[in-house]
This record gives sequence, C-alpha cells and structure tokens, in this order.
Amino acid sequence: MAKTFLITGVSSGFGRALAEAALSNGHTVAGTVRNENDKRTFEALGPDVHAVVLDVTNTDAIAPAVADVEHRIGAIDILVNNAGYGHEGILEESSIDDLRRQFEVNVFGAVAMIQAVLPFMRKRRAGHILNITSMGGIITMPGLSYYHGSKFALEGISESLGKEIKDLGIKVTAIEPGGFRTDWAGRSMVRAERSIGDYDAVINPIRKRRMELSGWQVGDPQKAAQAMLKLALSADPPTHLLLGSDAVRLVEEKMKLLQAEFDAWKSVSLSTDVA
Repeated sequence: MAKTFLITGVSSGFGRALAEAALSNGHTVAGTVRNENDKRTFEALGPDVHAVVLDVTNTDAIAPAVADVEHRIGAIDILVNNAGYGHEGILEESSIDDLRRQFEVNVFGAVAMIQAVLPFMRKRRAGHILNITSMGGIITMPGLSYYHGSKFALEGISESLGKEIKDLGIKVTAIEPGGFRTDWAGRSMVRAERSIGDYDAVINPIRKRRMELSGWQVGDPQKAAQAMLKLALSADPPTHLLLGSDAVRLVEEKMKLLQAEFDAWKSVSLSTDVA
C-alpha cells in the first residue's frame, strides 16, 4: 500500500536518495527544502512530489508546515528526520555559538518535527519516525565533539521516545550510517578555524584525510536508501539500524571496549551502594 513520507533535507544526500527510492516504489513524498530554487528542482521529480520550503531551525514554522502537509497532501505515515550537518573542530577552538547551531539543526529541529507529527500519528494510532543519526551517535572521533554531542542526544531521544509511544502504534528507529558518498564531509561540513598548535598532531591528519576521502567513502547512498525504505515499511522495525561495513566494525569495537572497561572497574561500581 502506498505511503506518504515527510523527509527533511531532500535537496541532496540521504534525503534525496530516499525520496527518489520512495517515489520509484509508488509512494508520495513531501520533502523540506531551503529555497524556491530547490523547490522547483525537487518537484520536477514527478507528480507525487511536494516540496515544503522550511528551515528546521525556525521551529515556530514547523507545526504549521506539518499541518499543511496533513491537510493538503495526506496523512503522514513516515517522518524521516534527515536534515543535518557536521561541525568539525577542536572543542577548545570552537565557539558556544557553533555548538548552539549544531544542536539547533541536528537536535532541536528534529524534535520540533517529531512534536508536530505526533498528534496526527497518535490520533491514527499509526506511524513510523526515522531519525537519521550516525555511527557518530555511538562512537566518537577527535575533532567532532559538537557533532557527536548532537548525534548522541538524538540517539537518546529516539530510544526514550520509542518507549513512550510504543503502545500507541507508532514506531521509532534511529539509523546510524557510517561513511557514505554524500556531501557530509564536503559542502555540508562546517570546519572551525585552527588556532592552538598543541592540537596539530591530533586534528591535522584527520582533517586532511577526511577531506581527501570525501566522495570516496565505502557507502553507497542509493543502497542506503533501499535499506531505509525496507525498514520504513517494516511491520517490526528495529530500534537501531547500522548502515555500512565501517559502522558495523567501529560500533562493534566500541561495544567491546565499553564492556572491557565496565568489567575492569566493576568492583568500584558495585562499591557505591548503601550498605
């Protein structure tokens, strides 16, 4: 049965790939774009395409936009929170305003979208919310502290939300991609200026390698879109879905390291209970 998707950030990357995959399988897609030019380009994909000009950081505009989609296009079956970007920078060299902007897009915008669709999904006792986080919501790398913070936040929100609404017929999945051939490490990444030499050995090689690998990552966005489409339509979707061999490898390594550390300090952890 055909579904209606609402996907944020459909101009490029995962959002665009998923929109095209959904359309090719007979579904209707409403997608958020940043300007009228992107609106025209997106709506050229076909008759079942509806562009919504919306900046997800303008949280006051989100609820009216979602209500308009519901009334003008149809019931939103699947919300995909895809809009986001990466901030690369040493924490000491990055401003608090940088942190606020990172969270405004990657966290606050996503939560506002969820809050806007939930009354409609709750009334119907049906719906699926997909939050595209990152393997960076589970693992960490130096130079991405603000980005990891935002993605860890969205991971926690997704898990808790899923427990709040599981008995209302609404499903929640956090999708954790690894490195894919999107614009994330290129046009979509904000890079803080360097100023403190003490961090050169940590960040410079990583920044150089990340820029060189942009466009050459192991992940195929079209294959990711097919995986997300399968998950979105599943009657029993997982709470988490890793995408990409690098995500699987790095998250498995992180889990082993966590368990080893917990085990090594278990006696100290257990010593803090009331006697």
